[in-house]
This record gives sequence, C-alpha cells and structure tokens, in this order.
Amino acid sequence: MSCSRSLSFKKVIKLVLLVSLIPVLSFRPGAGFKETQVKYARVKNAYSKKWDGLKKLLKEKGIDKDNFEVHLRNFKYEKELELWARNKGDQHYKLIKTFKICASSGVLGPKRKEGDYQVPEGFYEVNWFNPMSDYHLGLKVNYPNQSDRIKAKGNRPGGDIMIHGNCVTIGCIPLKNEPIEELYVICVETKNYNNAITLGMYPCRFTEQNWTTLNKSDNKEHITFWTTLKTAYDYFEKNKSMPKIKTDKAGNYIVES
Repeated sequence: MSCSRSLSFKKVIKLVLLVSLIPVLSFRPGAGFKETQVKYARVKNAYSKKWDGLKKLLKEKGIDKDNFEVHLRNFKYEKELELWARNKGDQHYKLIKTFKICASSGVLGPKRKEGDYQVPEGFYEVNWFNPMSDYHLGLKVNYPNQSDRIKAKGNRPGGDIMIHGNCVTIGCIPLKNEPIEELYVICVETKNYNNAITLGMYPCRFTEQNWTTLNKSDNKEHITFWTTLKTAYDYFEKNKSMPKIKTDKAGNYIVES
C-alpha cells in the first residue's frame, strides 16, 4: 500500500469506473454534503457512535456545532494530530482533541518526490472525502500544493496523501479506526457549511530542545525550510490562529505574521 505513488493504469481505470457510479457530492463538499455522506454505511455508523459525544465536547469548548471551522496540526516526531476548532467568524481556535498517529514512514523533512515514503511538511487543506476508503475512512490532503510542485525540482512530487484509518501507511497519516471516525464526522460537519479545513504539517513541536536538535542537521536547505515553518508555528502558539501564508516564485513559504 502506498499513499504517495501513482496508481497503475489498470487501477486508474477501475477507480474511474467505480467513481462514475458514486454521486460526486459524496466526496466533494457542497450543498447537501452531509446528507449524501451519511448514506454511506461507514459514515452513518460513525455518526451513530460518535456525533453525540462530539456535540457535547464542542459545547464544553464553547463551539457552535452548527457552524464552525477546523484547523489541524500534525507533528511527525511526536506522532500526534491535533484537532482545533473555532466558531465561524471568531479569531481564535480552541484545542478540541489530540489523536495519536499509530504508524509512520520516512524521516523528518519535507516530501520532494514520488515514492520517497515521506509525509509532507508545510501548509495544506483537506479537500476530498472518501467514505469507502480501503483504510476505513479517508480525508485527502491537497498535496502537492504550489510550493511542493516548485520544490520537486523536476521530479514527480507524488500525491494521494490521506488521513485514514486501519493504522498502516507509506507516507500518509494513519489513525486507528475509532479516532478516524471522530475526525471524519467533525470534518463532514464543518464542510457541510463549506468551511475550510486547514492543516499545518510539522516535523515536530518547535520546542527549544527540538529546535536545537533540528539545527544540528547537515541539510541546510531543511533548516531554512523549518525556520519558516517555525515562524508559523510560533505565531499559532501565541495567537491561536494562523498567519497569512504565501508562496514565492522559488516555492518558499512567506509567513506574514
């Protein structure tokens, strides 16, 4: 199984035939998104098990269950995925839950080409939902983004980076099935109002100790890259909101803090 390798021609044809039989709204957000999602058995079951508890948790955090935004933070080294939420129109996110990433591949550092087994690092969104994933439920990350395509340096950057269940991976973000059900339900809810699900993917938490360790790397390009990620990380730690992030012509992130 690979999250970052291209599908074979036969698999692509099979997937096209399968998707042609499925309503488009089951995957991409829009009007009636939740209504279509819950027609799928796994999503319906996830709602029956998880939604009541999640509504209670959101209420405890002061989050309106009927219109909220989500921000996720992924940390490779700590193997943790944080779920943050805020009411639509609010400035500050609140930490809702932290999920344990149960498997990993690759090393610290960004993904730069297809088949390198790397989990990406950078700034992304969840832009696609798979209620019939081979790995229980799947949320697709919009890798490669503009920065990744430029930084691939002529290589094929790869793709199909998912947050999914079944606790197996090559380049993805795997959770156990119970946590992915919780996360999937929350993401369906926020996307039902067409709100963005943003995702910061970091090599680690940028503590003083971790930053000292990262700076010992022989890869100076990585250190420069991580310095930019740290700027965004530090801004979020202070403000509980994300700064504006742009990409220059060289593929470098520009953090406007």
